[in-house]
Amino acid sequence: MKTILTNKHIAIETRKRALQCYIEPVLMYGCEAWTISKQIQNKLEATEMWFLRRMLQIPWTAKKTNERVLNEANKRRSLVRIIRKRQATFLGHVMRRGKLEHLVTTGKFEGKRSRGRQRERIMDGLATWLGPGEVSDILAAVKDRDLWRDMIANAYKQGI
Repeated sequence: MKTILTNKHIAIETRKRALQCYIEPVLMYGCEAWTISKQIQNKLEATEMWFLRRMLQIPWTAKKTNERVLNEANKRRSLVRIIRKRQATFLGHVMRRGKLEHLVTTGKFEGKRSRGRQRERIMDGLATWLGPGEVSDILAAVKDRDLWRDMIANAYKQGI
């Protein structure tokens, strides 16, 4: 794909479409189950910028900011937003189903908690992405499909 994505004779819109169709699905495989910490989010954003810089053939020695590269490519950062949207959609499906996955996602297991700082859960990341509210509010909103779709659409539009 390198020859297609870096070819100057192909329009940038076509190359961005090829990136979106062939590369991003491989990159995001299984993203519905990821816990995205700030460190992982930074790495995903860096990967997205790396792809754009390679497509535009901008060397690392060129002192162009990421914002300038995004303007040149006429693109917004979207990788993390797409992953969060997929996670929220999958969470709605799992919560309405109410099987074993529901127990795993909500963390309602019997037994001892591990020592030390508790790990970040998928629900914590989605709660911050969807806006102000508690995890219990989100679990209640999942039951109503229309409300849940509206919440996801609003959070996606805001680009948080």
